[in-house]
Amino acid sequence: MDHFNYHRGELCAEDVPLTRIAAQVGTPVYVYSAATLTRHFGLFRQALAWTDHLVCFAVKSNSNLAVLKLLGDLGAGMDVVSGGEYARARAAGVPGDRIVFSGVGKTVAEMRMAIEGGIRQVNLESEPEMRALSALAASMGAVVPVAVRVNPDVDARTHEKIATGKSENKFGIPIARAAEVYAEAAALPGLQVVGIDVHIGSQLTDLEPFRAAYAKVADLTRTLRADGHAISRLDLGGGLGIPYRRDNNAPPLPIEYGQVIRETVGDLGCEIEIEPGRNIVGNAGVLLSQVIYVKQGEGRDFLIVDAAMNDLARPAMYGAHHDIVPVAEPAVGAPVRPFDVVGPVCESGDTFQKGAELPQMAAGDLIAFRSAGAYGAVMASEYNSRPLVPEVLVSGDHFAVIRARPTFEEMLARDSIPEWL
Repeated sequence: MDHFNYHRGELCAEDVPLTRIAAQVGTPVYVYSAATLTRHFGLFRQALAWTDHLVCFAVKSNSNLAVLKLLGDLGAGMDVVSGGEYARARAAGVPGDRIVFSGVGKTVAEMRMAIEGGIRQVNLESEPEMRALSALAASMGAVVPVAVRVNPDVDARTHEKIATGKSENKFGIPIARAAEVYAEAAALPGLQVVGIDVHIGSQLTDLEPFRAAYAKVADLTRTLRADGHAISRLDLGGGLGIPYRRDNNAPPLPIEYGQVIRETVGDLGCEIEIEPGRNIVGNAGVLLSQVIYVKQGEGRDFLIVDAAMNDLARPAMYGAHHDIVPVAEPAVGAPVRPFDVVGPVCESGDTFQKGAELPQMAAGDLIAFRSAGAYGAVMASEYNSRPLVPEVLVSGDHFAVIRARPTFEEMLARDSIPEWL
């Protein structure tokens, strides 16, 4: 469920017509619904209401400060993968004891930032990283709670570029080596072993890979406890998918995901941490765009819009699908025709969808790319020197710009020409 629906003939975000946002902010622009964010976060809390838990929002999916503050004020923790994301979470008012630091390449500077600013837990990805954190923490007179990310070698059955739990992926340590790595972690100064971390991928639409991975985590928990480790937390990652196509079967619900967690690890008495991102914010956002031209091609018609692959990279990067809908509500039974929806960037890959079935469109018409709240604005760039796409947050009948579109002058001012040129 989301809060983008047609009212009085036009698509609205909650009670705000998208035409109003386009007129005041311009296009392209990301638009988020506060009501949808609130609802989706609540569903995950409900799914884990049977146990002690912390729902840590995956900041990499959408790192806007307003989004982080909204979720943080609801009680969310934050899962961060860089010093910049840590700084954003703290700037949004989230305390350090609700921030989990993940990521395969943490630098010493990032580790220092987390220790000085406060951290709930560091998820260790490798033995060199573990030793580096130990040396730093000991030199600072600190003790850092840690979990080790284990790679369970489970096929997540998702796109190869967002699968993270197979043996050939770069993430974590092989689960078969967990006992020896935990033994070293426990012996190192400056570290306090508190849990186990696992994450097998993103956009999963089947619960069985979760079940298989969590069963391995349960066995590992018992083994490590027998070895004398006080395992009190299980960080089970995120990855639950969303319906990018409205005509497809819906992925499992958070409550069903929570039941799998309960059935596999619920008897261990551990606090449960999860790291959803896409399932909270994906369907809470749309990318609003305007048609520049309708171009007749050889055997196909092109809808050339002012959004481009630098604004929404997922189709070009992953071959991902986003439903595209007109902002003006089509009449019931109105005829549709196929369009190749493309952007203005000088790349053939700047294609959002081929053969999108849409009503007759004309220059100036508005369209919306649905399910664009996750991995949209965070992956945007200024390729072709196109200004970074702005973001808007809607609540009820009002909205605010939460990231402004830079001017050309602001873009140019970031560069400098050395005086010897």
